[in-house]
Amino acid sequence: MNFDIQCPLENEQVILYPLQEQDFEDLYAISADPKIWEQHPNKDRWKKEVFKTFFDGAMLSQGAFKIIDKDKGTIIGSSRFYDYNEAESSILIGYTFFATTYWGKGINHAVKALMLNYIFQHVSIVYFHIGAENVRSQIAISRLGATKIREQEVTYFGERPKLNFVYRITKEEWLFNNSMTT
Repeated sequence: MNFDIQCPLENEQVILYPLQEQDFEDLYAISADPKIWEQHPNKDRWKKEVFKTFFDGAMLSQGAFKIIDKDKGTIIGSSRFYDYNEAESSILIGYTFFATTYWGKGINHAVKALMLNYIFQHVSIVYFHIGAENVRSQIAISRLGATKIREQEVTYFGERPKLNFVYRITKEEWLFNNSMTT
């Protein structure tokens, strides 16, 4: 891989900085809301010990970000790049969550667009794992132009396998969809 999957990214609304060990408490303060995890495959992630496993996996991925509200300067969530496949020119984006106060405000779309605009400079395909029960995320990812292509058991770091839907968007689809909106 001759590109950085953890470089700072920024747009008008948010800044994505590489996740650091010292971010645990601030990020946990957001994730301690059980509502965030209601539709997620691991509904107990609001518990500190369960979130710690999630956080450790994020740190090991070397592609995780803390998401900062640009106006307020506070952490509002996290996302990451992972599982780069050089042969296929693909990568995954996922493990995304936001404080509930940011739901329905276009932040997810802004973050994913920022990540996609960056990563499509380096890969041709982006995949997303979305929990089978996570209807909210399935709708959001479809709005970006991603298409469900299969179902797959996914083992999250330190957790048991869970059924996920795999969504895909190609660079060409992303560029075409965005040329239609500008």
